[in-house]
Amino acid sequence: MTTVHEPAVTTAADALSVWPASAVEPREGELTVGGVPLAEVADRFGTPVYVIDEDEVRERCRTYRNAFPDAEVLYAAKAFLCRAMVHWMAEEGLGLDVCSAGELELAVTTGFPPERIVLHGNAKSPRDLDTALRLGVGRIVIDSPSEIAGLAAAVGPDGHQKVMVRVVPGISAGGHEKIRTGTEDQKFGLSISDGYAQHAIARILDQPQLELTGLHCHLGSQITSVKPYLAAVRRMVGLMARLNEQHGLVLRELDLGGGHGIAYRPGEPALDLTALARKVRAELTEACTAAGLTVPRLIIEPGRAIAGPAGIALYHVLSVKRTGAHTYVAVDGGMSDNPRPALYGVRYAPRLVGRHSTAAPAPVTVVGRHCEAGDVVAADVELPDDIRPGDLLAVPAAGAYHLSMASGYNLVGRPPVVAVDDGRARLLIRRESLEDIRSRDVGL
Repeated sequence: MTTVHEPAVTTAADALSVWPASAVEPREGELTVGGVPLAEVADRFGTPVYVIDEDEVRERCRTYRNAFPDAEVLYAAKAFLCRAMVHWMAEEGLGLDVCSAGELELAVTTGFPPERIVLHGNAKSPRDLDTALRLGVGRIVIDSPSEIAGLAAAVGPDGHQKVMVRVVPGISAGGHEKIRTGTEDQKFGLSISDGYAQHAIARILDQPQLELTGLHCHLGSQITSVKPYLAAVRRMVGLMARLNEQHGLVLRELDLGGGHGIAYRPGEPALDLTALARKVRAELTEACTAAGLTVPRLIIEPGRAIAGPAGIALYHVLSVKRTGAHTYVAVDGGMSDNPRPALYGVRYAPRLVGRHSTAAPAPVTVVGRHCEAGDVVAADVELPDDIRPGDLLAVPAAGAYHLSMASGYNLVGRPPVVAVDDGRARLLIRRESLEDIRSRDVGL
């Protein structure tokens, strides 16, 4: 069931709080990011178009490195991946968390060190595992008992592969029921409570070519409270203590996943990264000391928290329709480039850019161009009452789970991605053309 939220209250002081730090309004109605006017990006590259602030991405990587100096920080590639993003992560000293052969091969062929990559997934295909072994991926996260024998056979009697086990800690956390993955009775991981995790670990220990380096868990996505992570630390350390008693096993790594929440609209909460780092470190040390364990190296996997606030989606208005008590503003994109409102009921705060309006704000619903009643970009938001076709709308916090979840619905083609930095805009991913779509259709 979708949660209904009250509209966030926006003041002049916090109007740009969910935008990249480089966002400024040099003149009323104009907005620049990375020193580049957004209207100029739309004119040059067309719309819909995604804009990503390179410096914002890099600065968020550095923030994580500074907050967790002793931890291994892996960027969750599923949030958004392209060759430039791979390059930025490598330069900023992060590893990568990937969940398919496609993400893995893109990273390695871009030059990313495979030993700094972790492969996970609840149902890895033979191609996923073959690619991981061929390219020398650092660790593979085992998600089901059936993977153990198959992976051991693929590695071979003389081979060696580092693995982790994804554990379900039985903790409910996340912004929507469809993105909560730390609870029992869902597709990810192996449960502590029913003994499946312990049984799988015993089986791994019987495979000499598989080296178990640690435990992995992921509670969900869009988590804005520190408390679930502290509960996860306690449960994971408790399991590590039992494994130590039963098998003499000393695990040197603990991966707490990601799911760090961001604000999508002014006034919304975001996860306090400084508090998370301080409290998790203290909880982990205290729990391990009480259990007589060596403190494992912490691993975290932020994705949305790095890419999300750095991205902006730009759309042109195609039509304005007033019907009954509602005004619908239709734009030239929608659920094919951002399915999240339809999937999770998420809410955004679009902004008119490219011209200054003196009209009073009025409630509208921004909708997409697709043949689907649920194709909503931003429900119940305020835009100037004189909004009209041809206007340019910018949607902040659009860097994660937009293009990466894009589809071919209505064959409109996926938008391009443009990076901005230091007054310069450059194309990272070109627009998907009709010829691209036609070329895949080989039969009559």
